[in-house]
Amino acid sequence: QVQLVESGGGLVQAGGSLRLSCTASGSIFWIVAMGWYRQAPGKQRELVALITRSGSTNYADFVKGRFTISRDNAKNTAYLQMNDLNPEDTAVYYCNAHQQAGRDYWGQGTQVTVSS
Repeated sequence: QVQLVESGGGLVQAGGSLRLSCTASGSIFWIVAMGWYRQAPGKQRELVALITRSGSTNYADFVKGRFTISRDNAKNTAYLQMNDLNPEDTAVYYCNAHQQAGRDYWGQGTQVTVSS
């Protein structure tokens, strides 16, 4: 089992920044990638960014150049730095941990609201 605890969401004006954090505990040895997904009201959950254990990253097109995912392996924590936020970024952001065996774990979600 893996437990994920997220923090860092909130309300920000358009053009502002936020940093999300996700700390993993439990069976972290088998985690091969961590990522951030988001779900806006009435929409499906979508990938925002992910980072592998080796540090390779992948971003959704709509955040390239604005968001940066990183991880601190010593702290078992992944971060999502979000810059130049716009109202379309408003959503609940979920941390994900993907294990080598294919199992996925999810955090409780953190609300990000961007006002115009």
